[in-house]
Amino acid sequence: MNKELIINSSGEGVEIALLEDKKLVELHFERGQGQFAVGDIYLGKIKKLMPGLNAVFVDVGYEKDAFLHYTDLSPYLRSLLKFTKACIEGNANWGDDFSRFKNEQEILKTGKITEVFTGKPEILVQVLKEPISSKGPRLSCEISLPGRFVVMTPFNDVVAISRKIHSAEERKRLQRIVESIKPKNFGVIVRTAAEGKNTAELHTDLLELEKMWKGIQQNLHGAKPPQLIMSEQDKTTSILRDMLNDSFQKVVVNDKSLLTVARDYITRVSPGQEDIVTLHSNGQPIFDTYGVSKQVKAAFGKTVNMNSGAYLIIEHTEALHVIDVNSGTRSPEAGQEANALATNLEAAQEIVRQMRLRDIGGIIIIDFIDMKLADNRKQIYDAVEQLMASDRARHTILPISKFGLMQITRQRLRPEINISTAELCPTCKGTGKIGPSILLADDIEKDLKYVVSQGMRKLKLHVHPIVEAYLTKGGIFKPSIVKKWDKEHKVKVTVVADTNAPLTEYNFYDAQTDDLIKL
Repeated sequence: MNKELIINSSGEGVEIALLEDKKLVELHFERGQGQFAVGDIYLGKIKKLMPGLNAVFVDVGYEKDAFLHYTDLSPYLRSLLKFTKACIEGNANWGDDFSRFKNEQEILKTGKITEVFTGKPEILVQVLKEPISSKGPRLSCEISLPGRFVVMTPFNDVVAISRKIHSAEERKRLQRIVESIKPKNFGVIVRTAAEGKNTAELHTDLLELEKMWKGIQQNLHGAKPPQLIMSEQDKTTSILRDMLNDSFQKVVVNDKSLLTVARDYITRVSPGQEDIVTLHSNGQPIFDTYGVSKQVKAAFGKTVNMNSGAYLIIEHTEALHVIDVNSGTRSPEAGQEANALATNLEAAQEIVRQMRLRDIGGIIIIDFIDMKLADNRKQIYDAVEQLMASDRARHTILPISKFGLMQITRQRLRPEINISTAELCPTCKGTGKIGPSILLADDIEKDLKYVVSQGMRKLKLHVHPIVEAYLTKGGIFKPSIVKKWDKEHKVKVTVVADTNAPLTEYNFYDAQTDDLIKL
């Protein structure tokens, strides 16, 4: 698969488009600073305990207090609180050797929030979900530091391997390597990208993350909440970190500083691949050159059309998302069942793309076209499962039910992208009503009579181009409406097409002075 990363830098921020075989599959926005991005680590202060919710609200500097539920507390919460307090006060007696840090007793998985928090302590937290609508960020105390091949978690010694690495032999190999090189008091989660990597590559990744943890320790010294302690990498490098592999063919940027950032990162993690980063400088907008703008306009409407003529209807409600598959025109030769299967297979591919592109999360209900054969329904389920295998978001897929519905739950990685592809009607301004009358020509003629009665004999009439064509179009045996007016009212009317005029608006001007005639 050919992957391209197109990065558009503008005054408003950075837009990042991921193309797979020239098709847009992900769209990211990075708007300035202080956006409370997922992965950011803050020193917060507990503001309110909520025993009924088994949660606390934490001040991290956002306009709304952030939410921290008991289930998002780390089992090593007491160790985290001890570490935070010691770093703030400058009493980190373990120095640079974190293996000397003595862990505290773990908390119960099924405990109560009032049992683990006494008072309102300062606490180190990580953003789990960005602020959405009127809600503040959602937090976690399970601090994790993501690298390219591994994720490091402090206060434990557990080594876990990604479930997407299926080879038992490879899993054992990675387990042995990581257990032999990881620092004490750190747990490690081995990512899918680590498959086939050697000890040196994994060790380099671990050293970078250990250095990051020491940076957190230093930044905590003397810190006062709310304060940002460690920011997630910018979107460009974080996407490269998570997705860069041999199938990446091109990274194109339109900003020299971003060019340097991307090349430096690739040089550090994948020497020899830095030449895939190029600077776009042909004068055209970068998203237009690579077809991103066109795909965005086609993909974000309520209706999504597919090549066969079939289309999707995507509706969003407060509780869930609904996707309806419609067949459009069918081939009469193939038969109903074959047509339904072909349309559903095409729809499955587009639906998976739309979920990634819009980052649709939560409960998703898909109404596929009805199929009678169980084998065909199973084929659709297998296709969706296979297509979603490359989706980085956690998800669960249920087989098609007896009502013909497929249910999916999907983790949302960022605030859902909603791009309006509709434009406000210039005539009704979104009200759905136009005036003053459908019989526009009659209304114009009434005002024309009034203008003529004031002694005007040479006029210009500015109207929408459609109205201009209607008024001036005539034939051999039937004169145009404007010629009829000239003859009946003894006046010379020149009709001018104004592309900026709303459909039902018109204005009279004095032909000699070009002054607007007020009616």
